[in-house]
Amino acid sequence: RLAHDVNGRRVAEFPAWLKELGRRALADAYGKETPYDPDTALINFYDGQARMGMHQDKDERADAPVVSLSIGDACLFRFGNTETRGKPYTDVRLESGDLFVFGGPSRLAYHGVPKVYPGTGDPATGLAAGRLNLTMRVTGLG
Repeated sequence: RLAHDVNGRRVAEFPAWLKELGRRALADAYGKETPYDPDTALINFYDGQARMGMHQDKDERADAPVVSLSIGDACLFRFGNTETRGKPYTDVRLESGDLFVFGGPSRLAYHGVPKVYPGTGDPATGLAAGRLNLTMRVTGLG
């Protein structure tokens, strides 16, 4: 089975350097080397007005952790519980370069982005404005 991008072309191979970044993030989060072989990355762009409501990442067949990388403007990241979109949740400010790992019992926690902080990103990232969020995932689709 082939995955196709929005332009109809075959999706690019998952870069080895990005897999290694995901593995290192898991090792840091769990305090030990953990097998991790992400096969897809979802990339979202947020301008200064963008928001993402509370949702669960549950389209994958695998239950491997999700590793999220923030680039550009900072955001308020809301990390909730597995039962409801409402409280209890924890708000965390994610800066450019931050990695956020959620796995194990928290793998299906509701999460969202209620606010982006425009103008907080470093132009050295290559973004004049806005925020990129890249989430590495193991789909289980083989």
